[in-house]
Amino acid sequence: MTRYADPGAVEEVESGGGPLTVVPEAVLSSWSGADNDESETDDGRACGVDGYTGLVAIGQSQALVLGDDPTSTSVLPERDLFVRWCAAESEEELLGSVDAALAHAAWEPERHRDVPGPVVLFDSAWPGDELEPDSHLRVELGPGRYSVRAAHVEPDPETSLHLVQLRRLP
Repeated sequence: MTRYADPGAVEEVESGGGPLTVVPEAVLSSWSGADNDESETDDGRACGVDGYTGLVAIGQSQALVLGDDPTSTSVLPERDLFVRWCAAESEEELLGSVDAALAHAAWEPERHRDVPGPVVLFDSAWPGDELEPDSHLRVELGPGRYSVRAAHVEPDPETSLHLVQLRRLP
């Protein structure tokens, strides 16, 4: 069983109110965020995603939108997992419930996406070329095809979280 006794060692990204977005680093500068002269912004397209995840075109690639709630999100790279905090007494309890949540998750249908390499998790309102050091997380992914699946799980009466897992396909 994986234990996360030191939640401070697990980094997280906060949202300013909109969805968090996972954009391939190779096309990060193409993400315009909320402030541009176009009638439809990248942030607006991300806000239009229904459900726990959605895909939004960005150049020749796709951004993964972590929809539903603008919740604090941590990355557990050893599990290829984004953990989104909905309710918990503490960060330690939330992260400590991951094993039980994975065991009881009722996953939504998978989506598939091609990933050209590392990705960046950040608030969709930010332009990709203006991210500040503490406003995003870089996630090391090898290039390839990935399945994306999501679930909302309540492993105990006080804990509620969204899980988004990226699994590399053969």
